[in-house]
Amino acid sequence: MEFTEYISSHIKDLKSEMFEELLKHLCHSADEFREVVKADMRRQMFAELFLHCDHGKVGFLDRQRTLALLELFYDHSSQMLRSLLRNPRQWPFIEFEEINLTELWGDMDNQKHIYEGFDKVLLEMNTLLSAKHASKTQSKLLESPDQPKLNEQRTSTPPPNPPEQQRGVTAEQGPQRISTEEQEQGKKPTAEQELYIESVIEPGTHTESTLEQGSSRGLLTGQETHRESTTEQGQHKGSIEGQGPRSVSVSEQGLSRESVAEQGSRRESIAEQDRCKGSVAEQGSRRMSAAEQGSLRESIIEEPYQKSEQGPYGEIISEEQEDIGSTSQSRKDSILKTTKYGESIPSEYIEVPLQEKRSWEQTYEKEIFLSSELQEEVPTLSRKDHFSETTKKEVQKDKSCEPKSQKIEGKSWSGEFFTCNWKMKYVTFEDEEQANLIYGNSRFTDLHSIIRNIQSCKEVKGRTAFNGVSFNLLQFVQLLETFVGEDAPLSVSETLTSFFKEGYVETEQEKMNALEQFSQNAFQVRQRLLLEAIFQKWDSDGSGFLDLKEVDELLYTYKEGMEKESMKKAKLHIQFPNPHPGQEVRLSSKQFQNYMELVVSELRGNEDQVLESVVEFLMNALERSHIESLRNCARWKWLHQIQRAAETSGVSLEPVYSETFKALTQDAEAHGNKKISAHISLLEENLLLPEKGNVLLRNVACTLDDALFVLNRVLYRDMKGISFTVVDEGKPIHVPQVQYHGNIFFWNQSRNKNDYNGSLLALPLQDAYMRIFGVLAVDTLRDPHEINIFLPHEIRFYQGVANAFSTAYHYVHSREHILHIVITGIGWLYDVTSSITSITTYFVEPSPAQDSDYVLRKMMVTGQLGLTEIHKNPPTIHRKSCIFRDFLFKCTDSSEVVLASACGETHIVVPLRERTGEALGVLDFNIGQNRMLLCQEYKDLQKMMKVVQVACYEILGEFSGEIDKKYILEIENVGEVQRAGILFFRIMLLELQESIQLLSSMEFVSLLLYDHTLLTEPNSPQDSKSMELEANVKLVRDVLKAVILFFHPELEFSSDFGSWDKCKFYVNKYLANNICAFDPTAKHVEVNVQLIDEYIRGHSRTEVWKFGNVVIEHLYHWIHICSALTKITKQLNSAITPPLPSKTDNYMYAEVPGEGLQEK
Repeated sequence: MEFTEYISSHIKDLKSEMFEELLKHLCHSADEFREVVKADMRRQMFAELFLHCDHGKVGFLDRQRTLALLELFYDHSSQMLRSLLRNPRQWPFIEFEEINLTELWGDMDNQKHIYEGFDKVLLEMNTLLSAKHASKTQSKLLESPDQPKLNEQRTSTPPPNPPEQQRGVTAEQGPQRISTEEQEQGKKPTAEQELYIESVIEPGTHTESTLEQGSSRGLLTGQETHRESTTEQGQHKGSIEGQGPRSVSVSEQGLSRESVAEQGSRRESIAEQDRCKGSVAEQGSRRMSAAEQGSLRESIIEEPYQKSEQGPYGEIISEEQEDIGSTSQSRKDSILKTTKYGESIPSEYIEVPLQEKRSWEQTYEKEIFLSSELQEEVPTLSRKDHFSETTKKEVQKDKSCEPKSQKIEGKSWSGEFFTCNWKMKYVTFEDEEQANLIYGNSRFTDLHSIIRNIQSCKEVKGRTAFNGVSFNLLQFVQLLETFVGEDAPLSVSETLTSFFKEGYVETEQEKMNALEQFSQNAFQVRQRLLLEAIFQKWDSDGSGFLDLKEVDELLYTYKEGMEKESMKKAKLHIQFPNPHPGQEVRLSSKQFQNYMELVVSELRGNEDQVLESVVEFLMNALERSHIESLRNCARWKWLHQIQRAAETSGVSLEPVYSETFKALTQDAEAHGNKKISAHISLLEENLLLPEKGNVLLRNVACTLDDALFVLNRVLYRDMKGISFTVVDEGKPIHVPQVQYHGNIFFWNQSRNKNDYNGSLLALPLQDAYMRIFGVLAVDTLRDPHEINIFLPHEIRFYQGVANAFSTAYHYVHSREHILHIVITGIGWLYDVTSSITSITTYFVEPSPAQDSDYVLRKMMVTGQLGLTEIHKNPPTIHRKSCIFRDFLFKCTDSSEVVLASACGETHIVVPLRERTGEALGVLDFNIGQNRMLLCQEYKDLQKMMKVVQVACYEILGEFSGEIDKKYILEIENVGEVQRAGILFFRIMLLELQESIQLLSSMEFVSLLLYDHTLLTEPNSPQDSKSMELEANVKLVRDVLKAVILFFHPELEFSSDFGSWDKCKFYVNKYLANNICAFDPTAKHVEVNVQLIDEYIRGHSRTEVWKFGNVVIEHLYHWIHICSALTKITKQLNSAITPPLPSKTDNYMYAEVPGEGLQEK
């Protein structure tokens, strides 16, 4: 009633047409909501399965065992069910690191797709649709030659296949065709068969999603064929009603169905038991190959299955069919089936509740979406060929507003979403658990407030890290949800759950190992929290470092020096940072933790007890007054705010500048009673006035009162000032009284010289490699007090501010470089694919609200033309506002790939991972109304994402100091921004070169045999085969000529280059070596990129893929990468610019260098 009243208040003034549109929109949203509820029920089912399989309650399950069980379930499933399930041997179930280079770059087997036989089924369906449309158009022209061809311009769903064409489709489907010859001959099923199965096997109704998702999206492959046959039956019933019922035999159409006159009634059919056993036999060879490929995973589950009973592991989940509004029958009335291990899972026998079935009008209206490559070749007909406009409106109205049962596949919904609070109920984050244990331990009372502050300032909460070894609950549920897909009914999930409960068996040794791993993980988290708290207590001024000498002096007094020699051994296993000026070795928080972990490991006794004992000793030894404790707490809070500003900035430095100056001014007022001014200057290469020095310092930010005099001003080496001394020496310089120094440059020249009274502190800004990149300057010239000298504790805190700013600064720039890498990768992907509608890039940020874990920032969107729109103020996406697009948060939560649909479009959501395995962002690939990308495009997407992820790891490792920078191509030495722009191409080039090295010389020589084949062919009229052969020869020649031109650019002007017989000699044993050592950005490389592009431009990516030669496949990609790098090198100053927009723009557009392929 409340809903009715609420809606009524908004529709008083609406016209009838507008009201109908609103009603359809609400009904569409209701259908979407039903899918959300169904997904929630499925997730609850899988979560309960996880808890059942987690026998030791350690919070994780073995990844290899889980994947092995999925492979086993997939192998023993019927062909029809495999058309819905995703192949667990393909990405995203396996990681990029687990895919061999030869398989990623050279394997062009279309069968290795996430959907089995996807390309083949799609191509056959589109061919049939094209042929049928052509024949219908011709017949119409013959019937009414004078009638205008208006219908050809209209677009709607093509009419279904005639019986003879359906026979052609179902013949290819193999096991999906279910024989019911016994039924047609009047034979009744035996009692044994009745106990074996009871199902509805009408094509197009084997899954609830295929019935309900008309409003959301269209499906391809075999499912669409099923819908077509159902549509045709409904169409005949509507068009020839009155001619009497028409029966169509199964033997003619290859599918089990009843007469058209009985379409509205409940359909039941019993298939032969021998038929199902036969399907198992047909899959034998497939299972054998699977066993060879996954021997490791098979061995994992072999022993438990030998120990377990050969009892039932699955059941056919038949749901009671009922009319709308009727109550469900008891589950005891359903016919259950048990299957011994080794038999197939006949999941085509899945019964769908009658109230969930779509009417024939809805099935007819369901649109078949074709791949973008073939879509233009298949024109469609108008629906007016069969229905009048009035009838069409009535059908559409019935379709949109058709009443549905409140039950989901016969199951009642509680009205509450399981996943709303399942993190709080089921998912435990170890750091929070260990923090709570520490709070309850009275030994560490002095550390409780520090640990609470650490936990409250944690970067991003609620994410789980992918480790490649085990799955936690979120990851396990997401993996099974990806495997089952959205189109399978809940009954399939129930069968999978029963299978897992029987199959996931651990040995006692494995259980003990899991418990040990769980204890070790808990200890490491507890150790990190305690040591970080001790570091912050010790570093009371927030300088960000401790003196190693001071640390050792205190540690050696532990147990009155009895453990001194053991502690010294820890120094043999750690590499300390280089001493600072004055021979002082400083330990950062992370370095201190690593050192203390080694110290604890060298001491005798239980590690957990030793850790607590050492921490308690240090805590009691570090006595701090109440005032010092309060100052320490406030300062660390301000330092955390600087880092948080970077994390919530939307990849902008302005919030970081603001929070840095805020920390300085607040501390000066609270702990120094001073009024300060501050500015930040960064080093730049001096291009305009090199005679003044090769570098300069530019003031990029300052406090507000000094903006007029300081901002954007430049300091050169030949000018007064102490900033360059700080840069050269790498240590802070404190000038107590600037008026007596004589080498201070005053930015405000209008100030009276008598007012030059105050102190100046200049601090170096250093990166993770201790390289200076700028200066932070703080002064008290605006302070009215006569004595305003900086005290030692203030100087130490300002050092901490400089350190926090450096970390935040590089955090923002690392994300900026990642955006640059993603833009480059997207540009490459758009050049080789055509089915991607858009790509949206999101970054993960901490949520400003206390009741939320994180938010997503929409950083940029790439449209179908390849133009990327980058936002200056990225929109914020909250979890609560994304009930229909929760796949973005599912991906971030689990750090796993998510395949989902929303509003009729399919999305492939891929995480960008931190080096720790957590998601720092997600890429949302929208492929429109296609069910999935073709195999070639799916493979290219994998290549792009693998290279982007490797580049992200490298960028993040370099900015954190974990890895050393690698300069491989010459262009990488030009600058950081230029390097980020070409990093994607560099990594892809190295991967290709490594993969080419694995090719044999005979594979290169074999390319020259195509000429011989062409010459031996007799001169005959051009047929399709000979034309294809000529096209292949031209492809081989053009690719090889393009490669040769990179190493012999002088051949461009030689007459020999026109003769292929002479060009052949350049294809020799040295060619592969030259390719693998080639640097297209080297200064000595002078090639005609335009000429090379002309040889390649005429050959599409699809042509190369269909040619199927591994060498041509490699060389084709190699040529495009080298061409792009050469163009970037030639346009160095203009081609590579930072992707962030300027301060005055709301957004900007970015486009990578290079020309896109017209045909892909």
